[in-house]
Amino acid sequence: MTDNQHASPPFEGPEKLLEIWFVPSAADVPDAETPDENGRTGLRKIPRQVWDDMLNIVRCKVLSVVEGAEMDAYLLSESSFFVSPHRLILKTCGTTLNLLGLPRILEIASTQASLHTVHRCFYSRKSFMFPDRQQGPHRDWKNEVEFLDNIFPGGAAYTVGKVNGDHWLLYMTSPVPISDVVEATSTEVPTPSIHIQDYTIEILMSDLAPSASQVFHCEDPTLDGETASSHAQKLSSDLGILDIFPRHLSVLDAYTFSPCGYSSNALIKWNVPQHQLITDIGNHPSPNPPVMQGGEGYYTIHVTPEEGWSYASFECNVPLSPRSASDATTNSETTFPDLTSLIQRVVKIFQPGRLSLTLFISSADNEGDGGESAIEEAQRAFKAALTGPGSFSLRSKGPGVDGIATNGIKKPLYRRTDKINYEFQGYDLAFASFELAKP
Repeated sequence: MTDNQHASPPFEGPEKLLEIWFVPSAADVPDAETPDENGRTGLRKIPRQVWDDMLNIVRCKVLSVVEGAEMDAYLLSESSFFVSPHRLILKTCGTTLNLLGLPRILEIASTQASLHTVHRCFYSRKSFMFPDRQQGPHRDWKNEVEFLDNIFPGGAAYTVGKVNGDHWLLYMTSPVPISDVVEATSTEVPTPSIHIQDYTIEILMSDLAPSASQVFHCEDPTLDGETASSHAQKLSSDLGILDIFPRHLSVLDAYTFSPCGYSSNALIKWNVPQHQLITDIGNHPSPNPPVMQGGEGYYTIHVTPEEGWSYASFECNVPLSPRSASDATTNSETTFPDLTSLIQRVVKIFQPGRLSLTLFISSADNEGDGGESAIEEAQRAFKAALTGPGSFSLRSKGPGVDGIATNGIKKPLYRRTDKINYEFQGYDLAFASFELAKP
């Protein structure tokens, strides 16, 4: 790291995550039966310039866009923006003013997509490293909650984890009945939509190993005849980011920042035929695997590699089985990951000293095969991935990140420091924190 980098102010890696559902599914938007010539409905019909203007309020800009079959993934100067017909996800880091974009988003949805009512809204973030650097309502969690309460009467705010350590903050609104949403958006009652599981896994990593963070320091790639995007694609391939999910099912959009930093969005196809679900999605051991709807999901990665405040985040909404059926690992770059192997693939890349994991899942889906809840199954997967027998060692030979051996016996790489399960209205949460184990 150069002297100039040492002199630069710290950057806030942990993101603010705003997710707004205007109706329960894409089938419920008012124009679901009348797509445009490109097959777009709802919020996806809105011109990019409209979103650009909204993002100016938030203080970030669009770097690139990947247009998928079901959603559009915008890579931003500060994280990501995902647009589906019925839902928006705005994830921004640094000192962006995420929540100040919310009133404009509601106005855009109402005037340009005839979506006049919010079905559900979620706002979450990890505890900030440098809260004093934040601006607007983001200076304090109490102010963020007050801002949201002024828009959504009856919302609820939660703190999950140690208040004097790593913790996770969540604000959520109660669901608006679909009959009320239909009345506000249309005079016709649509055909009831097919239930699709809502599932989001986050892996929030701090204190990255120097050997892992150094690769995300990059002088101007154009000096070597590359672009920031082409350099990021090569880096993604070299590090295994492209192999978190099978390459033939993924479309990755990535960008490296100068002098340091990395962001990527990926759209993932998971519309696997029913008979392949047992073998391809987690090798689920039950003869009656849970019903899983095919479609298109995403993952997004953002890295702040500077020493002293290094941070990386991974977020994904593709539903995954907790663990494979056999004891043999499914941690191969050619296989669709289960939750255990997904965690291992991600953590091997970034080699954090500390990490928090969250699984946020709709309650209708929160039942495992043996009667155990999905969030408790997730807790088992978290622990198995990072502390269980045969848990992995990392590639680096740096201190504290290559596994721990005592008298020739391999010890778990991480130890769990927190485990919390929450039941909310319509959603359940598994939260766990881990840190490197000491020899």
